[in-house]
Amino acid sequence: MDQPSALEVMQGVEAPPSFNPRGWRRPSRPVVDVPRLFAELQAGSRKALGQAITLVESAKPSDRVLADRLLEMCLSVAGSSIRIGVTGTPGVGKSTLLEALGRHLLVDEGRKIAVLAVDPTSARTHGSILGDKSRMPTLSQHDRAFVRPSPACGALGGVAYQTREVIAVVEAAGYDTVFVETVGVGQSETLVHQMVDCFLLLLLPNSGDELQGIKRGVMELADVIAITKADGAHEIPAKVARQQVLNALMYVKGQEPMPDVQLVSSVGATSGMDALWQSIAGFLDRQSAQGDFKARRSDQAVEWMNELFRQRVQISLSGTAYEHKAALAKQVRAGSLMPRPAADQLFQIWQESLLTEGNH
Repeated sequence: MDQPSALEVMQGVEAPPSFNPRGWRRPSRPVVDVPRLFAELQAGSRKALGQAITLVESAKPSDRVLADRLLEMCLSVAGSSIRIGVTGTPGVGKSTLLEALGRHLLVDEGRKIAVLAVDPTSARTHGSILGDKSRMPTLSQHDRAFVRPSPACGALGGVAYQTREVIAVVEAAGYDTVFVETVGVGQSETLVHQMVDCFLLLLLPNSGDELQGIKRGVMELADVIAITKADGAHEIPAKVARQQVLNALMYVKGQEPMPDVQLVSSVGATSGMDALWQSIAGFLDRQSAQGDFKARRSDQAVEWMNELFRQRVQISLSGTAYEHKAALAKQVRAGSLMPRPAADQLFQIWQESLLTEGNH
């Protein structure tokens, strides 16, 4: 007769669930009262400003309806600020310069500043670090400054899809100087030029030879140029880089007015920040005197319409042809179908879906 073993494990008690599935409910999001949110926004509530930007950046269809109502209110009072785009290659010191220039504007100019910092989004994880606030400690805590990092979410041109809308929101909140800091990849940062009044290009000392080191597509759009980190051992290379930039501008700009090229440093006493701001202000004054300021804003409004149309087409295409797109992609990946005819088929499917929707 077999004796029971002392090593046998008795069946344990079934563990209770970690939470009560009947008692737990996902907290419901409160319904946004758009008129009230707009009133709080104009009253200077930073909480309302953050909520308004989150609403505008949301991709949910229900949020887009509310966002459109809010934007209509914001656009009725927006447009009185100065919009400045800031671009440059990674490591050039965009955030550090904005911190130094922002301190100068807060203390010496008495301005109210908003910084919209666009962070790159990972193509693999679709995440963003959004760490720009850590490099702008003064602006992040000052009561007359607001820093908002936003993910690019795959948008090209160095800015996010809703950057124009966010500009309108911060202007409605009373900020008179709006900086748009781009992703900073170096050559494709041109879309920001279509939404700002002044395009500031930052370059490093020892940025390469005077033609290749300067990205022509960005350089020809620059309204003001700054050579950063012009201090210590970099002071002489910065002066050399400034002369190289001036030489290159003769080829890039031709007969057009030459932009100011300033040497700046964000270390210590923020050397060159006053001269940099005078260059920006001088450019804007000349634009206003020549009537180009209003013309530029009008052209930007038309481009905004075109961009929204392109976004609507892209959303419609991805929605109506999603299942067909997956099947065609499988054939392209297997090599049984070339990319061009696959794209043609996808476009035809999209056109047919539009006709079907129109008939209904």
